[in-house]
Amino acid sequence: MVTTIIRTVILYLLLIIVMRVMGKRQIGQLQPGELVITIMISEIATIPMQDNDIPMLHSIISVLLLASLEVIFSALSMKSIRLRSVFQGNPLIIIRNGVLDQKQLKRLRFTVDDLQEALRQKDVFNIEDVQFAVVETDGSLSVLLKPDKRAATVKDAKAKPENTGLPCTVISDGKIIRSSFDDCMMNDKKLQGILKKNNAQAKNILLMTYDGQGNTHIVKKEKSS
Repeated sequence: MVTTIIRTVILYLLLIIVMRVMGKRQIGQLQPGELVITIMISEIATIPMQDNDIPMLHSIISVLLLASLEVIFSALSMKSIRLRSVFQGNPLIIIRNGVLDQKQLKRLRFTVDDLQEALRQKDVFNIEDVQFAVVETDGSLSVLLKPDKRAATVKDAKAKPENTGLPCTVISDGKIIRSSFDDCMMNDKKLQGILKKNNAQAKNILLMTYDGQGNTHIVKKEKSS
């Protein structure tokens, strides 16, 4: 039992490191090659967990080899458009000016129902409202509406909105996050002033955000009954 626990912990930590090296992506955003590598790594890692007679070193070497191949191919794809096309594919336009490209739809093996569902997830309910719809290499759908169907922007309204900057978390679950201070021009003196003004202590705050214009949002911890 102890051996199984130790092997599982080692493999878990190894997979965490490997996935961090390979980069952060959600499953739905993985390229075909990345998805294959992820599945293979997960399968290989489970084998020594189930059978203690199998040398764990074999799995570790296989996992590191697959991760290395993914990193190498990713680097090569960044430098070569042709290789990028081979490994990742190319985006395909399936709607142009409200007209559905049925050939591309068949090539992608998309049904009309699949397309309509993807459009509804983009809050689009009428194909004729779409200027361009593109199926990206990860299978997701990008939609550009026709000009008269797009929501008005600040530029359209000729307004001059105030740039508040990026709100950053300065307190999380009672702990001060000093690593984010530079992003929103915060410092300890300013923080203590805000806490004093709100009659609050950092340890009693669940979340506090602050932006460069001085806008503060504080959520205090609920008192346990």
